[in-house]
Amino acid sequence: MVKKPNTKIIIGLIGEIASGKDTVADYLVKKYNSQTISFSQPLRDILDRLYLPQTRINMANLGIVLRDEFGQDILAKIITQEIKTSKKPVVCLPNIRLKSDMTRINKLKNFILINIETDPKIRYKRIIKRSQNKDDKTKTWAQFTKDSNLSTETEIKKIGKSAKFSIDNNSDYKHLYTQIDKIMKLITYNS
Repeated sequence: MVKKPNTKIIIGLIGEIASGKDTVADYLVKKYNSQTISFSQPLRDILDRLYLPQTRINMANLGIVLRDEFGQDILAKIITQEIKTSKKPVVCLPNIRLKSDMTRINKLKNFILINIETDPKIRYKRIIKRSQNKDDKTKTWAQFTKDSNLSTETEIKKIGKSAKFSIDNNSDYKHLYTQIDKIMKLITYNS
């Protein structure tokens, strides 16, 4: 990867549930020495401390409580600090979901937003297979559709339209990785 010295690239990924954001983030770790910093990790940490299951609804509700009590940009504050302390040349934020997530992040130098587009039926199959959250494996199509209307999901399409790049993740890994490599080449030469 060609880049200027001391230039940290910050890549934000936005996409609907199970669109492939974590897969992109994992690839960036392996190929581009990236660090993944997740907006959901502070929520998962708190739920663990409260001995509550890490379900999509619990994370959404906890996020609402934290934002209402401590400000809409509370998670963005946490993530911004983690970005600043990262020693990696590339930092990936794989789950931007809300306008408030962007308030501080999009002001950082070398921030690039990438939208990931994936067909809903493909996303549903992926969510059942991966079982990232406790309730994913048994999720019905109706529940999956209902999750798409959670407060954490409704702004995704609108924010995604402002992305500098877009990835079509309706095919195989090779197709996905080729798109990522093209984007990274453009980003690193323009940083």
